[in-house]
Amino acid sequence: MSTETIDLKSQLIADFNSREKAINGKAQTSFHQAKRKALHTFETLGFPTPRNEEWKYSNVKNLISQTYDFEAAHAITADLLNDVRIPNLSGNVLFFINGKYEAGLSTIVSPAEQLTILPLQEAVETQAEVFEAHFGTLADATTEAFTALNTAFAGEGLFLHVPAGAVVEQPVILHFINDTRQQNVGTQPRNLFIIEKNAELLITETFMTVGDAHSFTNSVTEIHMAPEARVQYYKVQNESDQAYHVGTTQVRVSDNGHFYAATVSLNGGFIRNNLNIALDGEHCEAFMYGLYFPDGKQHIDNHTIADHRKPNSQSNELYKGVLRGKSTGVFNGKIFVREDAQKTNAFQSCKNVVLSTEATMNTKPQLEIFADDVKCSHGTTTGQLDEEALFYMRSRGISKPEALSLLMFAFCEDVISQIKIESIREYLEGIILKKLS
Repeated sequence: MSTETIDLKSQLIADFNSREKAINGKAQTSFHQAKRKALHTFETLGFPTPRNEEWKYSNVKNLISQTYDFEAAHAITADLLNDVRIPNLSGNVLFFINGKYEAGLSTIVSPAEQLTILPLQEAVETQAEVFEAHFGTLADATTEAFTALNTAFAGEGLFLHVPAGAVVEQPVILHFINDTRQQNVGTQPRNLFIIEKNAELLITETFMTVGDAHSFTNSVTEIHMAPEARVQYYKVQNESDQAYHVGTTQVRVSDNGHFYAATVSLNGGFIRNNLNIALDGEHCEAFMYGLYFPDGKQHIDNHTIADHRKPNSQSNELYKGVLRGKSTGVFNGKIFVREDAQKTNAFQSCKNVVLSTEATMNTKPQLEIFADDVKCSHGTTTGQLDEEALFYMRSRGISKPEALSLLMFAFCEDVISQIKIESIREYLEGIILKKLS
């Protein structure tokens, strides 16, 4: 008797059809119609292969050779959460375990007049007007397979709305934890953040794994910023070697807006981060910082876009990587300056240190300018440690391991110092020092 092998794509399509049969009258809502359309796109596109230029260096073959339980239960306790959360980080702390929001483990401290925080599925019904006006308008579910897949299964995640003029004094911290101690786990968080005119928000997404089985996270976050809005956004990944993560963050910055992002990938078997920013207003600015530490056979891929659409905007980007073992890294950074975006300032830099002869770094900075009155630059470097600096430190009596650690920490500090929340910065510094030693 033969057994039929079900691939991940088939599993997901069958799962969607099964869920659709159980939603009764809601199948005709505009939200579900958008999901059904996205599923059709995913069916047509399938998972990307290296023949796709955007995935040339990131093969998802191992990711899709597994099957995952997208409804997996968990046995995470409050005590265990204390071991995995970032220490001394207070504010609105929200836990999503195996993709599901855990209200009993979460804490919301900001008053309702400062922000609205709801599970995404609840916002679909209680915030229908603002939800439908924003959902899916930034994230591309028509040409991006993973975004289409996430959209088709959108339901778990966070809806956040900051009204005009509100300054959210306490940060919002989202902890996404996969409990893989019993089985392979799949999650598809979908987050929708809307920050109205002259409002201010600080938000952090952290991704962690407990257990040794495989996990697959396919997350999409849309950040809508009205004129004069100010947002700080941090993303921290500290997952297992068996974790596959594809994350897409889509941002729209309007007139006089300020967006500030730092993405730190400490650990994970396969990580693909897409950070796409549309600078769609005059006198707006975006800052992007990234740091990544692939080791062993890990693979970390950062794709970024700074799309300047209006005059007098600015973007500044700095990504740094430390590669060890047989790891691979990818950086693909794109800057677009549209025809109307005169007087744009756009700068991009990617610097990497390779500490192993078997590690590989692939970089592809891209600059497309359709305006003539601009200041733009991009560049990338990949090499080994500065031997002269190492020799100097050794000559002053510092041991080689300590000298290497100090040099690498100084290399990373350019990015870590940009993180403005002290507790997150200290947490990252501690882990980085431990990894480097």
